Amino acid sequence: MTEHDPRQQDRRESDRGQRRRAGDAPRYLDPGETIFSLWGRVIVARYKRWAAAATRHIVQRPLHIGVSARIYHPEPGATGLRSKNLQYLEESVAQWVMSRDVLVFMVPTVNTSGLLHPSNIRLRDYAKHLDGLVLQGGADVSPQSYAEAPTKPEWSGDRARDMYELELLHEFVEAGKPVLGICRGCQLLNVAFGGSLYQDIATDVPDAHAHVSDDYDRHRHEVTFPPGSSLPSMVRGPQRALVNSIHHQAVKSLGKDMQVEAVSYPDNMIEAIRYTRAPFVMGLQWHPEFHRAGGVELLDCTGILDSFLRAARETRF
Repeated sequence: MTEHDPRQQDRRESDRGQRRRAGDAPRYLDPGETIFSLWGRVIVARYKRWAAAATRHIVQRPLHIGVSARIYHPEPGATGLRSKNLQYLEESVAQWVMSRDVLVFMVPTVNTSGLLHPSNIRLRDYAKHLDGLVLQGGADVSPQSYAEAPTKPEWSGDRARDMYELELLHEFVEAGKPVLGICRGCQLLNVAFGGSLYQDIATDVPDAHAHVSDDYDRHRHEVTFPPGSSLPSMVRGPQRALVNSIHHQAVKSLGKDMQVEAVSYPDNMIEAIRYTRAPFVMGLQWHPEFHRAGGVELLDCTGILDSFLRAARETRF
């Protein structure tokens, strides 16, 4: 015969009470409940499931990176394709960005008043729906874009492309999205924030080394990283590195809130810049897409790309 334990009795009574409560009518059948409170709980539950699913989708989907378009203007008197406006991107730029398993989208110019196909799409829509922007190289930046006249007709640049890319750049910066400018894109970044350019390095800076040649991307020079530069932490390399050089223009006076990230050696031409009031808005004067990942001769720029894409992941919410 076991002793009577009053605590067990209390637990049994408590369990019976819980069973009775569990057998009561469900709350949604309570006469005090209204159809509005019932649907309120249903809507909240569905919203929570939708929000959780949407968050998983955003985290799992590949990044969507926009690349500004190069523009081919019609040739006077030409026929066929050469008589058309063409927009395109360089394959190596797309492949470099896609090497980190992201999706690349070329961002075309927008036309709100076209005779054939007017559209309400704006460049801000691309900034809203894409996770980051790459400004690719190409034609010279027009001196008109930094309030100068071209010193030679052949250095007039592409004012139409400037207008399109400047608007696109400002939309991405305003949206808090990261931007990486390559070659012309680096120069455009500087102009966008009030800086100026050397229209021709050989003419404007006679003592500078040649920064362009017929060897194209096989033409190279060294760069160094000044104190405070963020690039050494990205590339994890030496303080002096070899890069390609395919440009006859360069940053002259820095734009507002711009910081020098790299200079050429030994002539100290500006080779990389960063906008200091945004998480990641950077320009590289060289072409990182022509550098082999893991290479030992030219600077491995994979770390720069990874830093750009990391900023894109952090800002896409």
